[in-house]
Amino acid sequence: MVVPHHATGARLARHRLADELTGVVPPALLADLVAVLAELVGNAVRHAEALPGGVVRVAWRLRAGDRGPTVQLRVTDGGAGAGPRMRVASPDAVDGRGLHIVAGLSSRWGVERDGLGQSVWAEFDPAPSHRPDLVAAG
Repeated sequence: MVVPHHATGARLARHRLADELTGVVPPALLADLVAVLAELVGNAVRHAEALPGGVVRVAWRLRAGDRGPTVQLRVTDGGAGAGPRMRVASPDAVDGRGLHIVAGLSSRWGVERDGLGQSVWAEFDPAPSHRPDLVAAG
């Protein structure tokens, strides 16, 4: 989907993701997906150029697995000078924690660049070891 390169883009992306994946993935995983997608779109709007047409492209993909679905989120924008990087934020800072949130909630994340811009992606395994609340009781 494409969303405006504007603060409303994150809201539109969150709602669409929640609408499409409610009942498909566990609620705790959906909450993490929504939080990370909002952060990635918000970062694209704040720190990167828009794609042609003043938009940001948002995509997600589910892959079935024995332990549940693996989900990948991807946000593509027109790129930024230095690209996304984790920063150290003081306790009083009002920003600078976003990629720490992405890294903490996802199983892995990264950045891919091409001649048109950049894509920041995050993948979520079915039951990440750092999220025991996603492991089914046995």
